Amino acid sequence: ADEPAERTLGLMYRDEMGADRGMLFIYPRAEERNFWMKDTRIPLSIAYADAAGTIVQIADMQPFDTTPVPSGAPAMYALEMNKGWFAAHDVKVGEKLTNLPGPSQR
Repeated sequence: ADEPAERTLGLMYRDEMGADRGMLFIYPRAEERNFWMKDTRIPLSIAYADAAGTIVQIADMQPFDTTPVPSGAPAMYALEMNKGWFAAHDVKVGEKLTNLPGPSQR
């Protein structure tokens, strides 16, 4: 999701997502980010990553919760996966996401 409308819609209104599927949000620059789960029906985990792809925060999110989930540090990328995916794959803060596209132009 590299356009504002795609980032706004995100994974809302979906009833399921494949086991190793997710959504990558790409922003024009790294800055503090907040995500919430308004109109999102499935539990998710999110990993925020900086401009170099280093994960700066991982958090679990509950369906329909409008409480902001902050990145805690500047992030250019956010990767949403099914809840627990990062823990199940032993992915931790400080590790790097690779093969990321460059910054969004929007």
